[in-house]
Amino acid sequence: MKKNISILLLALFVPFFMQAQDLLDALRYSNIQVSGTARAGAMGNAFGALGGDFTSISINPAGLGVYRSSELTVTPKFTYGKTEGNYMNTSMEDTKYNFALNNLSYVTTIPTAATSEAGLISINLGIGYNRLKDFNSNALMGGSGVTSSFLDDLIENANGEDLNGAGWSDFYEELAYYNPNTESGADLIYYDDEAGLWRSDIQKNPFDQNIENYPVSQRKSISRSGSIDEYSFAVGLNFNHKVYLGATLGVTDIYYRESSTYEEWDQQGNIPNFVDMQFDSYLRTTGTGYNFKFGMIYKPVNEVRLGVALHTPTFYDMHDFFHTAMYSRNDFDGTGVVDDSGFSPLNNYDYQLQTPLRATFSGAFVIAKKGLISVDYEYVDYSTAKLRRGGDGYNFTSENQEISDAYKSVGNIRVGGELRATNNLSLRAGYEYYPTAYNSTSLGNDQFKSDDKLNIYSAGFGYHFGSFTFDLAYRLSQQQEYELPYSAPSSGYYPVPEAAKFDGSTHDVLFTLGFKF
Repeated sequence: MKKNISILLLALFVPFFMQAQDLLDALRYSNIQVSGTARAGAMGNAFGALGGDFTSISINPAGLGVYRSSELTVTPKFTYGKTEGNYMNTSMEDTKYNFALNNLSYVTTIPTAATSEAGLISINLGIGYNRLKDFNSNALMGGSGVTSSFLDDLIENANGEDLNGAGWSDFYEELAYYNPNTESGADLIYYDDEAGLWRSDIQKNPFDQNIENYPVSQRKSISRSGSIDEYSFAVGLNFNHKVYLGATLGVTDIYYRESSTYEEWDQQGNIPNFVDMQFDSYLRTTGTGYNFKFGMIYKPVNEVRLGVALHTPTFYDMHDFFHTAMYSRNDFDGTGVVDDSGFSPLNNYDYQLQTPLRATFSGAFVIAKKGLISVDYEYVDYSTAKLRRGGDGYNFTSENQEISDAYKSVGNIRVGGELRATNNLSLRAGYEYYPTAYNSTSLGNDQFKSDDKLNIYSAGFGYHFGSFTFDLAYRLSQQQEYELPYSAPSSGYYPVPEAAKFDGSTHDVLFTLGFKF
């Protein structure tokens, strides 16, 4: 599916090739999907009004007050993911397997009244870990007969034509130019002394204002790994078995790694001098942060539970490590293929990130003690995310303005149900919907990423025998995203790349072992 993409918005949303911190980073670490135990996972993590499960600590901490006994749980997760990329009407796919610990928790219940059912019934304390997001995936895209090139944006930047002020960079343009003083560089762009401009051999008509390129073949592979994990310290209060209050201190940990390889070559053999090129990019981000959560659950009658929770922003201290490399093969004047390469410096950069505030409104209905239905509505305004305090004193004013203009508020939906088939066996199912964070238009232009979305379908069962519980869940995540293969020129003189559509399917199997005492 082709997307019509404005030149301006192409310049704003440039995945995979950015070493600077920008609106993509803010969304990547703000857009989370809470995951914990297999019971909650099977029920779409719709636990804002239910509680009694450690996953609820990361949704509505009042759920901790619902516990009637102490509990220890552990939840491993097995994942198989497949991503299909469609670019220039060509489909390619890649897969990845992963194993992770999704949850580890301990809850203790402290009764405050031995026999009374009035007043403060118990104080519950919980400590543990839930996974908030998985980054693990492999993706592949490619096409032939493409008349835009990775080199177009580099030439635009070198010539000072970029409308956003991008210029010569040690991580891009410097690698594409062969510097005789250092005897390094891929020798893919050159300076035309007569015209006073930078050129590339891929250009057919470098002296025309609107550049036309020779067709090339392109391929790109992207590998991502890492996660966002939350370590929670929580307290929950039970009043009269009708009102439950809770608070959580969450300490979050980010580890994100992305490596990509982009290739471009002259499959038809028509381009003078140029044979092929390769650009490698590596980014590793680590961060630690903290947040607070407050919540309440109210039971007006035994069959109905209503919940509300507020999450403060998470305040992160972040560190990026980034480097790039470029390789080429050229055959100048038919004298033989020459291999050239260039390598960037190693870039380390510290900054801070503030994610949006979140609010969750929940409701659950218990059906004759044989089943239940639960719904969570989570409100998040992604336009309020902020980048702050760069390590070199940079204040991110323009990036934060782009965040405010490009992103919007969304309502995430989680729905779950449970049926008690026997005294020991429960059957479960759930659904989650996470809409795009992008406005349909920004700065007066259409956004090609406004069609991004994530749907999650889940099912499972639970079996308890004595003090032990065993829960199993299967979750299918279907994600649709649009991304650019490389940075797009903004001046209008150069061909504009087409966005690739990525359809990802992730299969998760979780099982939780629990012990109540």
